[in-house]
Amino acid sequence: MTNDQSLMTTPLPARAAQVLRKLALDEQLKQTIPTDPVLGPLARKVAGRFVAGESLSEAAQRVEDVLARGHRANVEYMGESCRDPHLADTETEVFLEAAKTMPAECSISLDLSHIGLAIDPELALANATRIAEATAGSGREMMISAEGSDRTDAVLALHRTLSARFEHVGITIQARLHRTAGDLKKLLQRPGRIRLVKGAFLEPESIAYTREDPALADAYLSYAKELLDAGHRCSFATHDWNLIRHIDQYLDAQASDSAPWEFETLMGLGPDHLDAMAAKGHPTREYVVFGTEWWLYVCNRLAEDPQRLFQAVVDAAS
Repeated sequence: MTNDQSLMTTPLPARAAQVLRKLALDEQLKQTIPTDPVLGPLARKVAGRFVAGESLSEAAQRVEDVLARGHRANVEYMGESCRDPHLADTETEVFLEAAKTMPAECSISLDLSHIGLAIDPELALANATRIAEATAGSGREMMISAEGSDRTDAVLALHRTLSARFEHVGITIQARLHRTAGDLKKLLQRPGRIRLVKGAFLEPESIAYTREDPALADAYLSYAKELLDAGHRCSFATHDWNLIRHIDQYLDAQASDSAPWEFETLMGLGPDHLDAMAAKGHPTREYVVFGTEWWLYVCNRLAEDPQRLFQAVVDAAS
């Protein structure tokens, strides 16, 4: 069966998700859509549900709202696949400013390819070290975001180097990737928080579960239990209510603000889930993103649940 024939036998929602993930990786669209006089304003309306704004001050306002609701916050200045060394250094300054100005309850997240990993690992290490020093100095966590599987080895290697010096630098792992079972055992030997996500990137089935595969939920729960049994600092970043409920049941009513785990949802998704977990006494966190490079992020949010396309149409027309 050819790839085209295989795609045609795939259920329509899954096919839509595959298309969205391909669009997310199109670097030309990432540059042209936001600046297009017709499509740009429409796309911004869709992005507004998931993105706090394009400036640090807009993100800070959203963070204040999150904290007022009783949750912690995680803020990320969006960007990936930076190919210009000077720009990578300039973008690092935004993270340094966020580390200085955000409340201590707000962690700082980043893609390593935003600050140089797609250019030179040493450049990324230098910039990541500057951010690690700034976040350590302001008493907050630094969280490294997940990227496509082609960069996983480089991301984990840089995290290993940072972990030898800093205890507050966390890492994001994807339950979709088959390799995660082995990666997690190594990461449990490092000090930083481990953030568990399903994974939204376009990946071949030879190395990753599909989002529709029931085995993905089993893998996520298995890793969640491994994290909890180890007592390691961790975040369960998912909007899947069944997964949240199963993890809560596994915890068997153990909940306190000082617990090493957190339940985390993305801005614009799952606030009711966060509120429910907070009401039970669990630590909770909302992930707030900002910046001009929102194309990949928004496409991946829509791809995670193609039903969100209907809401996107409504948002674009409003």
